[in-house]
Amino acid sequence: MKRSLFILLLGIVAILQACEGPMGPPGPPGPEGAPGIILVGEAFEANVDFTAQNGYLVNFDFTRAIEPSDVVLVFIRWETFNGNPVWRLLPQTVLFEEGVLIYNYDFTRNDFSVFMETTFDPAILDNSWTRNQRIRAVVVPADFASSRIDFTDYEAVMKLIGATEEDVIQIQPRN
Repeated sequence: MKRSLFILLLGIVAILQACEGPMGPPGPPGPEGAPGIILVGEAFEANVDFTAQNGYLVNFDFTRAIEPSDVVLVFIRWETFNGNPVWRLLPQTVLFEEGVLIYNYDFTRNDFSVFMETTFDPAILDNSWTRNQRIRAVVVPADFASSRIDFTDYEAVMKLIGATEEDVIQIQPRN
């Protein structure tokens, strides 16, 4: 019985191996990819001052228009720890006795803005909250945006887009 089962299995294996034939003709060519679109993430950095003169809002232009599906993440240097900057993704909320301060941003294909919103007169804030604030805007191509990473982690976002500190582009506010 074992012998006949072995011969039957050997015969099935031999038949299945014999089902492979010569390679057929190639299929039709696929559609050509979109011209000129390159998945490139970029990072921009600026020092900003939020003042009454600029309405506590600072505008920036991108060096080129970003793709409609790209995402822009803006980080603020929150503090320095052991000589290393600690970056936090905006928006960031700070509670004061006087009310609430929110650092926030928005963006279009051509520009982005970073601004402060408060529930009190921002003129009473100490300069440490309004002057010489370092921000970084990171353009994340849509194909990367679906990745399973923590987008609040600046280092992970930079690694995702393949950028290093040397790749960060210094920019100046428009206003």
